[in-house]
Amino acid sequence: MMEFAASLSDPGTLAAMLAAVAMFATITSVMLPALRGDKLETRLKQVTEQREKLRLANREAIAQRGLKKEARGTISDISKKLDLQKMLEDPNIAMKLNQAGLRGPRPLMIFYFCRFFLPFIGAVGAFIYIFFVNDHDLSMQMKYGSIVVGAAAGFYAPNMYVDNIAQKRQQSIMKAFPDALDMMLICVESGMSIEMAFAKVGAEVGTASVELAEELQLTTAELAYLQERRVAYENLAARTGHEGVKAVTMALIQAERYGTPLGDALRVMSKENREMRMAAAEQKAAALPAKLTVPMILFFLPVLFLVVLGPAWIKITEMNEENN
Repeated sequence: MMEFAASLSDPGTLAAMLAAVAMFATITSVMLPALRGDKLETRLKQVTEQREKLRLANREAIAQRGLKKEARGTISDISKKLDLQKMLEDPNIAMKLNQAGLRGPRPLMIFYFCRFFLPFIGAVGAFIYIFFVNDHDLSMQMKYGSIVVGAAAGFYAPNMYVDNIAQKRQQSIMKAFPDALDMMLICVESGMSIEMAFAKVGAEVGTASVELAEELQLTTAELAYLQERRVAYENLAARTGHEGVKAVTMALIQAERYGTPLGDALRVMSKENREMRMAAAEQKAAALPAKLTVPMILFFLPVLFLVVLGPAWIKITEMNEENN
């Protein structure tokens, strides 16, 4: 024990111990960062995994609540039993229904149901009207032709109805779309992300156009759960069916792909959409005289003739009565 204490008091032993401690501290300080790992990479990986979990949860929620929910009801059951979707297949009807705001499988089943049964209803209605209600003096060929026309009207009536709704919806969207782009530009230049800009504008533009607010909110949801943001923009262009919206979505896709500022793209697109809206208004104004020709002939000219010739006719009548 005395020898060990004496060795510790030896200057050479102390120097060797200090050298060993210094070497251990140096190796530890050099190797410790490598042993810790990259915290930033670990955090980013955790964020990515959490985002993927949220994305899957959003997909399941949407599938349970509506967009992918299987259609139920009497009409849907009849359509499935008769296999009307295969019998009356129309490749463009799904896109038309989306443009009209009728989403999900149920409107599609109702469309095919109406397209199958309305021709029979139209034919029966024409038959009852021609042969029983009001028996016109028509030949048999004309009567049978009227029945065929009633069946054809019933067959094309659902398409005309969907096209009418889609057109009105598109007009409502394009009426407020340039203003929505201006608000989106303000949001992006203030530092918001494009998802937050879509959500904010969708909440604010509802007073001007409920349809546009609905489309922007749906695009916000798709940006949150779709793997590619490009698909969300393309879906927005397909649902609206307008060239102005399509140009804006293409500009957003290119801006994200090549890293160009979103503010510049939105500013240019807003100006172009305003010019398109002004051109459409000028086109309607230019077509107004031609459209007013027939109403003027039917309604204004007879009244004008009565106002001009009425007093003369009354005067002539009075003179004839005095002579008699």
